[in-house]
Amino acid sequence: MGILKKVFKKSRPALSQLPHGSFSVDPHGRVTASTLPQSFPSEHVQRISKLVLSAFGEAKKLGLNLTELTINYAGLRIVAKEMRGGALVILSPRGVQKS
Repeated sequence: MGILKKVFKKSRPALSQLPHGSFSVDPHGRVTASTLPQSFPSEHVQRISKLVLSAFGEAKKLGLNLTELTINYAGLRIVAKEMRGGALVILSPRGVQKS
């Protein structure tokens, strides 16, 4: 009976840690530096940077002086700071204080 339990036991999905680190992008969305783990998908980095640069660009078109953008999810906090057309993006799990 123990053998059958091992064979037919449902596997649990592996828990993955939320990303903790930062990256910077130039005005064209190219990553110039990153402290994110290599396991963090580059597609996510590209998607985040595209949205952040778009938000800063739209604010500039409207004449708004937007220099920082903070997005709070249930388990993740994203802080983006405008840097001469590019951006510095900081990802941290909720509850982790930036120093």
